[in-house]
Amino acid sequence: MRGLKPLTSAVARRRTEGLLLVFVIAIAVLGHACAGLAMNGELPPKFIDFAISMTLLSLVGHLGIRRFAAYADPLIFPLAMLLTGLGLVLLHRLDQSYIERWNSDANAPGQLMWTVVGVAACLLVLALLRDHRLLQRFIYITMAVALVLLIAPAFFGADTYGAKRWIKLFGFSLQPGEFVKIMIAIFFAGYLVVHRDSLALTGRRFLGMRLPPMRQLGPIVTVWIVSMLVLVFERDLGTSLIFFGVFVVMLYVATERTSWIVCGLLMASVGAFVVGSTEPHVKARVAAWLNPLSYYWENRPEGVTSDQSAQALFSFGTGGISGTGLGVGHPELIAFAGRSDFILTTVGEELGLAGVMAVLILYALLVQRGLRMALGARDPFGKLLAVGLAAALALQVFVVAGGVTGLIPLTGKALPFLAKGGSSLLANWIMIALLLRISDSAERQREAETHGPVETTITPVLTATPDGDGSGVREPLGR
Repeated sequence: MRGLKPLTSAVARRRTEGLLLVFVIAIAVLGHACAGLAMNGELPPKFIDFAISMTLLSLVGHLGIRRFAAYADPLIFPLAMLLTGLGLVLLHRLDQSYIERWNSDANAPGQLMWTVVGVAACLLVLALLRDHRLLQRFIYITMAVALVLLIAPAFFGADTYGAKRWIKLFGFSLQPGEFVKIMIAIFFAGYLVVHRDSLALTGRRFLGMRLPPMRQLGPIVTVWIVSMLVLVFERDLGTSLIFFGVFVVMLYVATERTSWIVCGLLMASVGAFVVGSTEPHVKARVAAWLNPLSYYWENRPEGVTSDQSAQALFSFGTGGISGTGLGVGHPELIAFAGRSDFILTTVGEELGLAGVMAVLILYALLVQRGLRMALGARDPFGKLLAVGLAAALALQVFVVAGGVTGLIPLTGKALPFLAKGGSSLLANWIMIALLLRISDSAERQREAETHGPVETTITPVLTATPDGDGSGVREPLGR
C-alpha cells in the first residue's frame, strides 16, 4: 500500500514489553519458590504448573497485544501481570496457612482461573473494540446499566460481613460495584465532553472562586444522592467513595474549576458525617478506626466485633523495614479477610515496609501510565476516559490501603489484582484493555502526524452533536 511506513515504534514498544514480561515471570516464579522453601523446605506442589501458567499467560497476552494494539503502552500489561503474579504467590502461600489453622478451602486455583478469564477478556475487548470512541455512542445506555448494577445488591444482594455488595448468579457471587466504576468513567467522559463548556464558563464568583450555577449543580447532586443511597442501603463505603470521587476528579479535569472540588469535598464530608453517625455498620467501622485496639477492651465501643484492624497493626509492626521473610510470618491470624483487602498486611509482615512501598509504587506507575495516556490522547473523550480509569484505580487502592493501615475507616473493597476476587480481577483486566486501546490510538495518530500514514485498525466514527446523540456530520475521527 502506498504511503505505509515501517511500524518502528510498534516494534520497539512490543520488544520492551516482552523484556519486561521476562522479569515479571522470573519474579513471580522465584517468589513462589521462596515461599514454598521457607514453609516446607521444598518447592511448592505444582510449582512447574505455576511457572508454565505464568509463562503462557504472559506470552498469550503479549502476542494478543502485538496483534490488536501494537502501538499500546509497553508498561501497562507487564505492571498488571506483575501485580497479578504477586497476588497468586501470596494466595498460594496463604492457602497452606489458612487450611492448617482454619480448615478453609484453597483460593489460589480459583484466582488462577479468574486470571485466565481476565486476560482472555482483555484480549477480547482489544479484538472487538478497535476504537475507544465507539463507546461514546452508548453513554446513556452504559449509565442505565451501571445504575441497575449499582442498586441491584440492595434488593437482591446477600448480606455478607455486614455489607450488601454481592449478588448470587448461577452459583457464582458477583460484585457489581467493580464493573460500575468502569461504566461511570465511560458515561462521565462522554457527558463532560458535551457539557464541559457550560460547566466551566458559567456561574458567579465568590471568595475568589467561580461557583457553579444551581442548574449545573444537578449532575453532582444526583451523583451525590446515589452514592449516599448506596452507602445507606448497601453499607458499601468503598463503592460510594470511588463512585463519587471519580466523578469529582473527572469534573475538575474537564472544567479546571476548583469550585467543583470544593463542592465535592463539602458534599462528601456532609454525607459521610451523617451516614457515619446514624448507620450502624458504618458507625461501627468508624468506631473501630478511631480505636483499633478497642476490641480488647473490657467495655469496647458498640459495634466493634472484629480484631482485624488491631491484627493488621500487629502485622505491620512485626514486619518492620525488611519483613520476616516470605512464608515465615503469621498472616492467617487475620482470619478470612487476610486474603481480600487485608492481603496488604501479608506484604507488610513478610516483606516489610520495603515490600509495601514496592507494591504501592507498582500501583502508582500504573496510574501514572493512565494519566500519561490522557496527556497523549488526541480526542477529548479518550483524555477524560483515561483520567477516569486511572482515578478509579487510584481511589480503590487508596481506600483499601488507607483502611488497612488505619488512615481511614475500613471499606471492605478488594485490592486490585492482588487480592482474592473474581469480579475485581475481571473488571480490572477490562480496565487494562481500555487503557491499552486508548494508548494505541494516541500513538498511532502521533506516528501518522510525525512520519506519515501508518497501517491502523482505527475505524471512522461519527462525531457527537451537542445533544450527544451521535447524529450529525459524518467525519472520520481516526484520520
